[in-house]
Amino acid sequence: MPFPRASGILLHPTSFPSRFGIGDLGLEAYRFIDFLADSAQQLWQILPLGPTGEPWNSPYLSSYSSMAGNHLLISLELLRDKGLLAETDLADLPELPMVVDFAKVRQIKIPLLQKAWQNFQAKASAVQQKEFEGFCKGTAYWLDDYALFMALKDAFQDTSWPTWEPAIAKRQADAIAQWQDKLQAEIWLHKFLQFEFFQQWSALRKYANLRGIKVIGDISIYVSQDSADVWANPENFCLDPETGEPALMAGVPPDYFSETGQLWGNPVYNWERLQQTGFKWWVQRFQALFDYVDMVRVDHFRGFQAYWAVKQGETTAMNGEWIEAPGEALFEALKQQFGQLPVLAEDLGVITPEVDALRDRFGFPSMKILQFAFGDMGDKNFLPFKYLANSVVYPGTHDNETIVGWFNRLSSSDRDAVTQYLGCLSEAGVNWDFIRLALASVSNQAIIQLQDVLGLDNEGRMNDPSDNAGNWTWRYQADALTPEVRDRLRTMTELFGRAP
Repeated sequence: MPFPRASGILLHPTSFPSRFGIGDLGLEAYRFIDFLADSAQQLWQILPLGPTGEPWNSPYLSSYSSMAGNHLLISLELLRDKGLLAETDLADLPELPMVVDFAKVRQIKIPLLQKAWQNFQAKASAVQQKEFEGFCKGTAYWLDDYALFMALKDAFQDTSWPTWEPAIAKRQADAIAQWQDKLQAEIWLHKFLQFEFFQQWSALRKYANLRGIKVIGDISIYVSQDSADVWANPENFCLDPETGEPALMAGVPPDYFSETGQLWGNPVYNWERLQQTGFKWWVQRFQALFDYVDMVRVDHFRGFQAYWAVKQGETTAMNGEWIEAPGEALFEALKQQFGQLPVLAEDLGVITPEVDALRDRFGFPSMKILQFAFGDMGDKNFLPFKYLANSVVYPGTHDNETIVGWFNRLSSSDRDAVTQYLGCLSEAGVNWDFIRLALASVSNQAIIQLQDVLGLDNEGRMNDPSDNAGNWTWRYQADALTPEVRDRLRTMTELFGRAP
């Protein structure tokens, strides 16, 4: 890790306020960075940035690429400021709900993004054209496949790639050439959207770094079956050779979140094939992410030691098996490529001594969730006195209830147990009691959901892993980041030695 003791906020960019129905990379994102710096935070953790699709819009389960950026995050106002849209283009738009309605957002933003591309072609300066050309060349290792995949998704009415015409579904060379020629205009549109996303994101990250904020990205262990990753590299995954569907599906056995486990449905990896290539695809994936962020949270870290595989046709994750993965060889290959890896390990779930050994072999910080220490399934290993310094503590993550929502749902006896551990409940609210507990802990890093800083009930929950519907839609109001909240967070951060 770059520094020993710090704290920060967990917030996905879709949660920023904006008048376009979804958070974007415009002014409110910069105001959030200012809030972080002014409240003495040094870290900003996000979720995976990839483009998502219906029906779930999950950055973990339904992203079309593990290396591309979500074009819905592009700020239309920044495109206007560049002269690629006019003020009149942004006027008289339909009013959108406070929570993200992805379908309505697409209806409004996609035509305007297409118009920006038309204007770019007509009026881009020579320097802008050179920048675009350089971006396309520098990212060709993922961009070419992604842009063609997205153009094909449009051509085939957004259906899953195994249902496309067999020749292009199986990537036959003549079919690739024919479709590249036929969809040339659409391909260039998707390359332009990635260029604009990358420019806007790079400027925001640079601003964050200038204000002393490091960005923690998130690399989901698995990718969506209906993605450019799987379509372009089917040999890297365990697929049915006839249908192209997952032959072995990813998930986890019954756990804290679900009595029947979690059946994610993503294809598991053909690790033997990946190892034969020197893990080339994984190296490229980390390279793409390091272009966006300073550090990386590795989702479902235990799956790099052994993963839960469920055969095609199962409807729950109960009937699976553990299969060993070559995690040590993978991280050695990544270390040789990138040097000391700025990685946080999401080591939650069924953790064995072998998983601990893999994490410790590379010195990755462990994750600690305060909520997990209490309640019916409480695990005392998540109490702060059990922590080691090389860890990251969270009151709760994006997969948890908010602290207020969780505490209110506890039985009276469990609430009493929480109160007894805390000593008392403060007038500021139980959310601030847990923030204090996290900041005061020995863990080198403490990350707090913005929802918990704001003291929200479960209307602010970002994701419920046991129910795919209705997740990823929360946004905060523009006036939520008050001076009172800023000063309270700063005072507590300074009190426990986490200020810069």
